[in-house]
Amino acid sequence: MRVRAFAKINLSLRVLGKRQDGYHDVRTILQSIRLHDTLTIRRAPGELRIECDDPAMACDRTNLVWRAADALWRCARRPGTVHGIAIHLQKRIPIQAGLGGGSSDAAATLRALARMWGVDAHRVREAAVRLGADVPYFFEGGTVLGLERGDALFPLLDRPRAWVVIVVPAFRVSTPDAYRWWDADRARRTGRLAGGSHRAAIANDLQPSVTKRFPAISRIVRQLTRAGSSEAAMSGSGSAVFGLFQTRTAAMQAAATVGRESPPRLALVTRTVSRAEYRRLAGN
Repeated sequence: MRVRAFAKINLSLRVLGKRQDGYHDVRTILQSIRLHDTLTIRRAPGELRIECDDPAMACDRTNLVWRAADALWRCARRPGTVHGIAIHLQKRIPIQAGLGGGSSDAAATLRALARMWGVDAHRVREAAVRLGADVPYFFEGGTVLGLERGDALFPLLDRPRAWVVIVVPAFRVSTPDAYRWWDADRARRTGRLAGGSHRAAIANDLQPSVTKRFPAISRIVRQLTRAGSSEAAMSGSGSAVFGLFQTRTAAMQAAATVGRESPPRLALVTRTVSRAEYRRLAGN
């Protein structure tokens, strides 16, 4: 069985404060994009085995694909440890880039294994919630408002299709680090950073804290804006930055320009995906 795991961008991300459970309350607008990983899942003897074509990706129990299979196995009340399955992951979504690749891989794993094992939708969603705040979104797709941890989801009218340039610098940003920096900066934040016109102009509240440690983020945003992007910002906790364009030609030209900058960075061209298209392509 072969399934796609699509990436997302955060069209906006407001951080409202830290929760008792260690997560943060957020208000975010999520948008699925055409960039995707591909998982090939087959029956195989022995314990669960995961392979990936990206050597930077751990294929052990820390991998969200492994954790998804284990969570669904437990939710289905199957005995022992996960066995009889081999999964190959073709990785195209950059790692630790704020594009939701790990969470999308986990959701795709849950969808596929639920069909193979005959697990009902309630138990699949139960497993998704256990895996992290981003995973439930990848059962919706399209344009969605996320509240609380980002997992209280409210589907919105799909935005008009846009072409998207994704720029991924050489460095990576972990989600825990980005929120920890936001917490630290919040404790000593001045009025200039806490509100007013500066806040209103920033689409991603994590962006100033990440940019403080990695100034290249703000340079990429400016470059995409100069190249004609209608909206440009860091996605999620970074390090990827996206820019929206009306035409594929404009997006391709912008990617070629920004991709030539030094130090080298990856510049990808993709497009947004509606909810109906997402569900058809992802097999929801």
